[in-house]
Amino acid sequence: MPIETHLNAMSLPFEWNRRRFVSFMAGTTLGATCRTMLGQEDSPKPPFIQSQSLKSRNQNRSTVVAQHGMVCASQPLAAMVGIDILKKGGSCIDAAIATNAMLGLTEPASNGIGGDLFAIVWSEQDQKLFGLNASGRSPYAWNLEEAKKRGLDRIPRNSPLSWTVPGCVSGWGQLHAKFGKLAWADLLSPAIEYAANGFPLSPIIAGHFQFDPNESPTLTALYHPEGKPPQYGQIFRNSLLANTYREIARGGWKAFYEGKTANLIVAKSHELGGLMQKKDLADHTADWVEPVSSSYRGWDVWEIPPNGQGICALQILNLLENFEIATLQPNSAEHLHLFAEAKKLAFEDRARYYADPRFADVPVEWLISKEYARRRAKLISPEKANSNIQPGDPKLDDDTVYLTAADAQGNMVSFIQSVYNGFGSMICPDEVGFHMQNRGQAFSLDPNHRNKLEPHKRPFHTIIPAFLTKDGAPVMSFGVMGGDFQPQGHAQVIMNMIDFHMSPQQAGEQARLAHDGSSRPWGDTLENGGELVFESGISDSVRARLAELGHRIRPGISAHGGYQAIWREDNPLRYFGGSDPRKDGAALGF
Repeated sequence: MPIETHLNAMSLPFEWNRRRFVSFMAGTTLGATCRTMLGQEDSPKPPFIQSQSLKSRNQNRSTVVAQHGMVCASQPLAAMVGIDILKKGGSCIDAAIATNAMLGLTEPASNGIGGDLFAIVWSEQDQKLFGLNASGRSPYAWNLEEAKKRGLDRIPRNSPLSWTVPGCVSGWGQLHAKFGKLAWADLLSPAIEYAANGFPLSPIIAGHFQFDPNESPTLTALYHPEGKPPQYGQIFRNSLLANTYREIARGGWKAFYEGKTANLIVAKSHELGGLMQKKDLADHTADWVEPVSSSYRGWDVWEIPPNGQGICALQILNLLENFEIATLQPNSAEHLHLFAEAKKLAFEDRARYYADPRFADVPVEWLISKEYARRRAKLISPEKANSNIQPGDPKLDDDTVYLTAADAQGNMVSFIQSVYNGFGSMICPDEVGFHMQNRGQAFSLDPNHRNKLEPHKRPFHTIIPAFLTKDGAPVMSFGVMGGDFQPQGHAQVIMNMIDFHMSPQQAGEQARLAHDGSSRPWGDTLENGGELVFESGISDSVRARLAELGHRIRPGISAHGGYQAIWREDNPLRYFGGSDPRKDGAALGF
């Protein structure tokens, strides 16, 4: 639709030129309608949001280029805080922690210190990548026998039974100890100040607050402070979270697991019939791990190994490497068909084999090997969709935030953090100012599954940071949030950049395809080949051709994931940042 048509539809009481309209609409995505967001039934008042335009996002942002440092995040105030930390002499890790603390305040449905964290760090001094797994484990007292006693066939979401120990703050601690420069008080003071004094809600995030107030009394009390959802542009405060951040600023990361906050988490668990104990929190550790990689047309893509799904992105790319993707038109039916078929094959392996490697034999090397990919790629027909897919036979003995930062010394961090579903378990312990994740829902209650519920075990995880290198040198830190979509997003971004030569910004703006309905590690199985879900920008003729190839097509459009990336060039050092227009955020540099 031409911009003039959009402008006429808006019927605004003053003139908008093209530049002002594009600037205003940048960063918007699918969300609540104008009336819902403004809390009005009659004609809207400023600041205006044209609801239909939320479905056709501006996709013409410039790639941001800077020399001295960069932060890309899904909320502008959070990215700005990260830049301020870099300007104070902080490392990219300091900036990432400060940014994450701000995102826990400003975008709480998607992340927060009640959730988990993973990161990949490029250390310029060491000239290598470091991986961090800061995901939490199940309570010692939580097991299959106890689940059977309670008559469960699946772990409920809105219950402390879905809780695992929140790993986020332990991840901050490990990252800060190894790569941080500034004091905890410096890192958390911006978020503390905004939490205490308030900040205006941005458009997309305001829609997250539109949940049913009857669904969770503790969540409603915290996020509907005046008895109704706060609206876009309204000032929101969270003094309880400010107090929790102050506890960490004074006592360091261990204060979270051994002090007042830990006691309050355990108390709420006991009140609601959960099994979390102080020992579960006190014994928690985040772990440094070796990232794993596979090459794609001469570029090395790096992911965190299981219990996460990062290697699924590598499996998809290994399969696609067997086809001449660069000869195809981006987002053509031929291109998207091959992608969807590769995704379906990789996800069946994901459902069967991915789990906590301390408890199960996860054949990572074989799953990401080129030999295995060549065998499995033979199952992909260019002319027909496969609806009956089984996992391979290896040789055996909905919410998140992604951010990335880089500093003047050449260090880079790929950083992802989540509470799993929107607002996690939807349960807030008293007085802490945050909600607990529901990551424990990702356990299987099948006693024969690798991902089965066991005491002090990490569940299957969806959040995955990624990194790209070339000949051992750092190239790009990137990630695409969005649950099951994340490995699909990683593969599409890499194809956009390597096969189709798009910039870091363009690679994230390109319309995306998601395949839904694959088997899952907690029990769901593929039926009728699943279905394809499209974003705006993929033509009706492409959809029709994919249907002819045998794909089931879901009607309508959706929005998939949220992407941030920093591309590095040397001699002289420069950073090129991209930030997803599907979110409220920004790429900022100096």
